[in-house]
Amino acid sequence: MADETLFELLHMEIVSHLYKSVGQEEEDQGKHIRVLESMGFRVGQGLIERLTKDSPSFKDDLEVVKFVCKDLWMSVFKKQIDNLRTNHQGTYVLQDNRFLLLTQMSCSKQYLEEAPKFLAYTCGLVKGALSNLGISSTVTAEVPIMPACKFQVVIIRL
Repeated sequence: MADETLFELLHMEIVSHLYKSVGQEEEDQGKHIRVLESMGFRVGQGLIERLTKDSPSFKDDLEVVKFVCKDLWMSVFKKQIDNLRTNHQGTYVLQDNRFLLLTQMSCSKQYLEEAPKFLAYTCGLVKGALSNLGISSTVTAEVPIMPACKFQVVIIRL
């Protein structure tokens, strides 16, 4: 319980500090998102390295994504992803019905436009974890209704 609260407060302070440090122009918004994603990317790489050190290798992308949904999510957010969907062609949708980093915000549509800056870190986290397991991907997030969140992972085939 205390770990979750500390993580939430640290995350909110990082987002707040980043957005206060530079102007609020449109191009600055993109820069802030990229900085948060890169922070999450590095943390995702480190966490997945620690979590998989005693695990056998994965046979396909689906197993890797399932590992992220169960073990990585449990490690960071103290719960598993609520729903995982795939089209079996490299696109996965991870749904968290009560996303930890959005629960402190209002459940109304009032802060819906503010949600992307609170999701960028987690997008980077997932992308970094997948990258360290040898999977190139793009990760985007959307908030259909607060505090639910959907992360779309698209595997990039080379």
